[in-house]
Amino acid sequence: MALRFEVLGRFNRARAARLTLPHFLCETPLFMPVGTQGTIKGLTTNQLEEIGCQIILGNTYHLALRPTSELIDELGGLHKFMNWPRALLTDSGGFQMVSLLHLADITEKGVTFQSPVDGKPMLLTPEESIEIQNRIGADIIMALDDVVKTTITGPRIEEAMYRTLRWIDRCIEAHKRPHEQNLFGIVQGGLDPVLRDICVRGLVDRNLPGYAIGGLAGGEDKDSFWRVVAQCTAALPEDKPRYVMGVGYPLDIVVCSALGADMYDCVYPTRTARFGTALVPEGVLRLKHQAMADDTRPIDPTCACLVCKNYTRAYIHCLVTKDAMGSQLLSYHNLYYMMKLSRNLHSSIVEGRFPEFVCTFLQKMFPKGDVPEWVCNAMEVAGIDISSCCSS
Repeated sequence: MALRFEVLGRFNRARAARLTLPHFLCETPLFMPVGTQGTIKGLTTNQLEEIGCQIILGNTYHLALRPTSELIDELGGLHKFMNWPRALLTDSGGFQMVSLLHLADITEKGVTFQSPVDGKPMLLTPEESIEIQNRIGADIIMALDDVVKTTITGPRIEEAMYRTLRWIDRCIEAHKRPHEQNLFGIVQGGLDPVLRDICVRGLVDRNLPGYAIGGLAGGEDKDSFWRVVAQCTAALPEDKPRYVMGVGYPLDIVVCSALGADMYDCVYPTRTARFGTALVPEGVLRLKHQAMADDTRPIDPTCACLVCKNYTRAYIHCLVTKDAMGSQLLSYHNLYYMMKLSRNLHSSIVEGRFPEFVCTFLQKMFPKGDVPEWVCNAMEVAGIDISSCCSS
């Protein structure tokens, strides 16, 4: 195992920890920006360090296509290739195949798909996914799982969960660098508590360095979403990191952290920036709106980032969607916001003021007190009294 996970503080289920990885000492809860091709669109690695980014996520599928894992390996691994001194996590490539290639076919052997390069059928097996990730060299690598949308029901969910458990053994067997790279298993099972429980227990029996909760953030209702997270975090080991995949809305991160999750990733903060939307404590600010054209305030007057210190809403409105600089500035601000949120979650738990932090967060986002019912339900289970910020 190439990680250490030390819990520094708790509030009921929420925890703040120090996660020591081969390339960086991280503090959780933490958000990981997605750098598909080994880059966060429009930002340099220096800027990412500057705003406090701890782990970047790379997509195995995209990197294997271009520039290829062999080349990355030859050039000294992804850290060196992209000039990123801190931690990296790579996904298994399975999700991209299912989401990008409508022609993917999953069998016991692996995922068969048509090569986007020449149209020939290709097979990604658990063994090959790990081999590619071993070459790329990230601090955390993900097992290949059988991905099913949560909105699907019936026997396919059960089949995928049991296959995910069979594939984890093939991944463990294929993993050649366990002392330098941490293999995380992924809990599947759709919205079925019985299947989720079987999967959690099977993965915990394998004693992996960390565990991810997969198959969420795919269109299921929020009530089902938080209940799966709550169930999995309650059953996963106390002394290992828990990673909720594909979660990037600030509200979801606060709720999942209250329920005992530690790590998150999503394209949302950078993707929404490219559409001209900024993340602010009140929710979002759409810079494309005509009302912004003569607004001389910063995006967020309470934000200390380089963008908020130097540029007005009017200026960014003028750039947005017309000039690459617009999406670069908004991406910088949005990731700064996410890193600050991560730091605030960590420090509020360590300092014993997590409920106050949650209430302040919710009051800014829902000034009328109309906190969604699912958030109220989740916070009740998390043991956090938010009655002061709810009108109902």
